[in-house]
Amino acid sequence: MIRWESQGPYEVVFTTREGGVSDGPYASLNLGRRTGDDVERVDENRRRACDEIAADAERLALNYQVHSAEVLPAEAGRRGDRHADGLWTDQPGLPMLALTADCVPVALVRANGATPAVCVIHAGRIGVLAGILAAGVAALGGKIAAAVGPAIGPCCYEVGEEVAEPYRQRFGAKIMSGRNLDLPSAAEQALQDAGVDRVERFDLCTACNPELFFSHRRDGKPRGVQGVLAQIA
Repeated sequence: MIRWESQGPYEVVFTTREGGVSDGPYASLNLGRRTGDDVERVDENRRRACDEIAADAERLALNYQVHSAEVLPAEAGRRGDRHADGLWTDQPGLPMLALTADCVPVALVRANGATPAVCVIHAGRIGVLAGILAAGVAALGGKIAAAVGPAIGPCCYEVGEEVAEPYRQRFGAKIMSGRNLDLPSAAEQALQDAGVDRVERFDLCTACNPELFFSHRRDGKPRGVQGVLAQIA
């Protein structure tokens, strides 16, 4: 797992596919119950991920992700019955998980001594344009620090003109390199446009690193998912 050392009482990790109990196309730390993997193995993987941040897996909160711009307050133990792509909380000891398999996992925290609050976001190409990142910033309020986790890079993310043109209009021509979209840079720019001063990036391409990450573009289905997991300590 990849830990973000943010300022404040926060525990934030971007998971990899290593360290779990699943096998086959889900090997090994698959965190998604809707992937076709054995749910008991997924639950054990989630428990192991929660152990990494000293979190109670029974309190873990997740959304049913739909490529939206919706960010909801987390509720302990509530998972999969609300359609949204971001969760936030100011409650200590309430772990939250956003799942990805090429889309951009993003963590936001209130910074500089403000009342602690944290947000996790699944930011795909639809959600980035729809404003999911600005919605996360607005949900937390105050001064925000952000981390952009491993996602498919501009080396591997070829898109059609129906995707490229809206991104050029929103983020400028440099967001495209030929037919390839730089989704992590778009996420960073969207965060900066929303008022985030400090954005850290973990520039690891999920498609280029099969030993570390699941990738929908590379593998299709069946395959597992990783994510960003966070709580206030």
